[in-house]
Amino acid sequence: MDTQTIWQVDYYRRPLQDKHKQGQQLWELLICTPTRSLEFIAMCPQSEVNANWLMAQLQKVGQDQDLPDIIQVFRPQSLGLIETAAQMLGLKVEPTRRTTALKQWLVERVQQYQDMETYTGEFYDPLVLDAPPPVPLAENLWGDRWRFATLPAGNIEDIIERPIPILEAPEFLLPLNLGLSSTLPIPGVVIDGGRQSMKLARWLETARPYLLKYIPGDPDGLILETGLVDRWIVATFSDREVSAAGQIYEQRKQQSQGLHFLLVQPDDSGMTYSGFWLLR
Repeated sequence: MDTQTIWQVDYYRRPLQDKHKQGQQLWELLICTPTRSLEFIAMCPQSEVNANWLMAQLQKVGQDQDLPDIIQVFRPQSLGLIETAAQMLGLKVEPTRRTTALKQWLVERVQQYQDMETYTGEFYDPLVLDAPPPVPLAENLWGDRWRFATLPAGNIEDIIERPIPILEAPEFLLPLNLGLSSTLPIPGVVIDGGRQSMKLARWLETARPYLLKYIPGDPDGLILETGLVDRWIVATFSDREVSAAGQIYEQRKQQSQGLHFLLVQPDDSGMTYSGFWLLR
C-alpha cells in the first residue's frame, strides 16, 4: 500500500535577532517528518520573509528527497505564506493541530535559542497561539439534546466498521494503538441531532473537531475546539448532576491518555449514526 509523505512545517518569528540587519527579528523555518527522520532548519531576517524565499527552501530540501504529498501546518500565522509557497510547487497543505513531532521539536529548540548569541532574552512559548473567544454554535445547527457518555475501548473499532456517513478515526488514535485496555471506558459526548443530525455532522466535518472540553464556571460549559484555533460553546449549564458528569468525563480523559469521542446521531435508538470522531 502506498503511504503518503508528510512534512510538518513551521515558519514564524523567534526570540532571535539578526546582528547584521539592524537587529531585525529572525524568522525560522522548521521542516520535519512525523518520525523526524528529516529535520531541516533555515533562518531569515523579518524583512526577507516571503513566499518566494519559503518556496526556495522547500525546493532545497526536495533536492535530497522527494517533495511531500502533504504539508501539515498548525500555526494560523504561518498558514497563508506556506499555502502560497506550496501552491507554486503544486503541493497540498493540511491545516491541523496534530503535528506532534514538530511541536516536540519546537519545545526542544527553545532551550537551544537560549544558548545562541542572537537570543533576545524574552520569554517564549512556541506552542501558544492567539485564540479567539469561544462563540455559540448557530441555532440552526443544534440538535435535540446531548449528554456525556462512555464506550468500552474494545467497542470503538466495532463502531467505526459501521456505515457512518461522516467518520474521522485516525489509525494512531485507535485504543489498541494507544495500548489501552479493551475494557477501559472511553469518555465522549453524544448529540441526538434529530432532523438537524446530518446538517450538524456536515458542519463538524468542515470545522474539523479537535477536542471537547468541560470547563467549570458560572455557568459550566462544554467547549468544542476545531480547526487550528476556533472554539465553540456547545452548551452551558448549572445543573449539578451534569456538572458532576462533566468532572467525571475529564477524569476519564486522563485515564484514556486524552482519547475521547464525539458521536452525532438522529436519535437514541442506536440504529443509525450521522457522524463519529475520535479526538485527543
